[in-house]
Amino acid sequence: MAHQPPPRQPQSRQPQPRQPRPPAPPPLHLIRLAQGSPGEWVTLPGAAGRVIGLAAKLQRQSAHGWLLCLKGEAVIDLPGGDFVRLRVGEGFLLVTQWDALATRDGTVLALFG
Repeated sequence: MAHQPPPRQPQSRQPQPRQPRPPAPPPLHLIRLAQGSPGEWVTLPGAAGRVIGLAAKLQRQSAHGWLLCLKGEAVIDLPGGDFVRLRVGEGFLLVTQWDALATRDGTVLALFG
């Protein structure tokens, strides 16, 4: 017959009190953030992104990255007479100089890259 170790006695452990978690930061409402400074790029804290509420035509922008339409609609003019129309939820990867014109009131764009 094989030798079996004696059964273990249950150890009574006192549960450790949980440390309270710091409160989660509130979400950042990107549309409101952009609309607070119309016509100016607002850099997102801790990220390589920025937002803008279009107040007039943005001209000769050289920033590259993903341009996303968060609200409204915009036409993005590209070199050579090309253009892209961005609607809510659509994005376009910019790799060249560009202009942007809102075609709806309250248009907000975000640029990441």
